[in-house]
Amino acid sequence: MAKYKRQKVKHYHRSFYSREMRVKRGIGIAVLVVAVLAAAWFAAPHVLDWATHTWYTVVKDRDLEAESASRAEAAASSAAASSAAASQAASEPEEEKPLDGKAITGGSWAELDVTALTDEAAIRAAARQLKQQGADYALVTLKDAAGTVYYASGVAAAAQSITENPVDAANIAAILREEGIIPAAQLAAFTDPVSVYTDRSMGVHYDGNSLWLDNVSAAKGGKAWMNPFAASAVQYVGDLIEEVQGMGYEQVVLTGVQFPNIITRKQDFGASGGKSREGRAAQLTADIAAWQTRFAGSVTLWVSYPDALCTAATDALGTTGTSLGMENLLVTSSTALDADSRAALEQAAADAGVKHVVVHDTAAFR
Repeated sequence: MAKYKRQKVKHYHRSFYSREMRVKRGIGIAVLVVAVLAAAWFAAPHVLDWATHTWYTVVKDRDLEAESASRAEAAASSAAASSAAASQAASEPEEEKPLDGKAITGGSWAELDVTALTDEAAIRAAARQLKQQGADYALVTLKDAAGTVYYASGVAAAAQSITENPVDAANIAAILREEGIIPAAQLAAFTDPVSVYTDRSMGVHYDGNSLWLDNVSAAKGGKAWMNPFAASAVQYVGDLIEEVQGMGYEQVVLTGVQFPNIITRKQDFGASGGKSREGRAAQLTADIAAWQTRFAGSVTLWVSYPDALCTAATDALGTTGTSLGMENLLVTSSTALDADSRAALEQAAADAGVKHVVVHDTAAFR
């Protein structure tokens, strides 16, 4: 009997999908995944809202719609308040800082003709012209070297010195300040041939009570002088400074802080030293120190000399004008100083302890 031989069955692992079908199937799967993700993306906020609303309203028992309306109302109110505040801030002009009348700016100085400052219009026009020209200070001469006082002074020794038509010095100062100009009162100190006849104790004498004149007689142009050694003369100048300070002039410039330009044997100063340069220099230094002490903190005090008196010792000062102990020196010059001359003058003043030096060209602003 013949044996039956079992046949081996071959297994074939063969795909019945063609390459094109596999590609299409892959694309279909990718599109399905994208669609599912997109649906989830758009549905997520709504699902979260629903879940949140359900949590707070069902579980926490809160009225979300009322709370949302309250928050919206608060936000609108806050925005309206911010807008109103911004509008108000924009509509309100920025407050200007008051002009510091005692400040030393180092700026330009200009002189005003006090006799032309007769009314508000004239004062404002002059002030605005100076402002356009770049001036920071306006020099207003309220007492000149001829002894004339241009305002209605109440100081007793000035009684015979007041001009026939005095100006309103306080109004001038106020308007200058309104126009942004620092008012500075200019007062002649010892070069005063008038006030000494009101109070003879203030004058330089000869032969007892007779007033010394710098020429033979008044008919020949001789003038009397105030005496820097006389306490009454120093007091008088100080009283005028105090008076104009009360009218709004926190800067005061003193001119004529000097002795007569000559030294003669007939001069009587009532004290020793008046006939020597050393004695004159020492007395002027003491007078300036007395005024600076009296008005420290209330007045910015300047002493003014022509440039010629600042560069060489003279009989009028006994020394150079930079060496008399003033804190602030105003140097006047009829012609503009060159750079080297100005630098030398400023250095000499600094070496002598002067804190501030201003060189004022008197030909400018005219």
